[in-house]
Amino acid sequence: MGGTRYDLGARLSRAEAAGYGKKSASEIFTQNSLRMAHESMNPNGITFREARDSEVHPNSVPIILGLDVTGSMGHIPHELIKEGLPKLMGGIIQGGVPDPALLFLGIGDHECDRYPLQVGQFESGDEELDMWLTRTYIESGGGGNAGESYLLAWYFAAFHTKTDAFEKRAQKGVLFTVGDEPNLGTLPASAIKEIMGQGQQTYTALELLQEAQKRYEVYHISVLHSDQAVRANVAWKELLGQNCLSIEDHREIPNIITKIICDKHKNSGLGLGTIPLDGLDNIEML
Repeated sequence: MGGTRYDLGARLSRAEAAGYGKKSASEIFTQNSLRMAHESMNPNGITFREARDSEVHPNSVPIILGLDVTGSMGHIPHELIKEGLPKLMGGIIQGGVPDPALLFLGIGDHECDRYPLQVGQFESGDEELDMWLTRTYIESGGGGNAGESYLLAWYFAAFHTKTDAFEKRAQKGVLFTVGDEPNLGTLPASAIKEIMGQGQQTYTALELLQEAQKRYEVYHISVLHSDQAVRANVAWKELLGQNCLSIEDHREIPNIITKIICDKHKNSGLGLGTIPLDGLDNIEML
């Protein structure tokens, strides 16, 4: 995927025409009224999602963004489609990383929800990214089991993605989960088989984290909007250390991700350069 271009000017015009700034989440995220995940985001049977280089953009940077779509976090995708996503993509490109390829995941609870994992494609174009984000079903589920299935993002990244960044350049991608709950501790083989269509091994969260870390820098963004979220953040800090990023205002998510990605690539010595700010309106990404 990723064969189209990112154009902030075109995205702004399309967003205005679509009414993203005025419509409710239920009006934009139409799967909500159907009460089911979009068929194209069903992970069952997926072998791999791939982030590949192109002739024009030879240094693809794979980014996975796993969004908690349970009850207390369902407003985050709405905020992203209104203004956060172009802020994120524009910030990354202007910050000197011209080839981001972004994959959305919808994360729920594999113990309680009908759709604990939803999977988009690695994309670079504004229209395609909007499409995958708005196809996401905000199930607003979760249960009383004191956790969500953030470890599903680690599982999918570890075993169901392929990237030229890693295969050609030994360069890790970046994986973010965003949420306000603890991570569930175990992913049973039975759950993997139900979700993915195949699965013969049970994994602990730590095992999946270690598998994902082989090819991705793994971060978790804790949104501290409740006492429960503050308590959950303690365990996240113990698990990830400085890779647990704690925020009180969810609108900071694009800024946090942009800073991590741009700093990482400045420090990598790739010399990707910086695109002038006055050129952002017509940025196009292949």
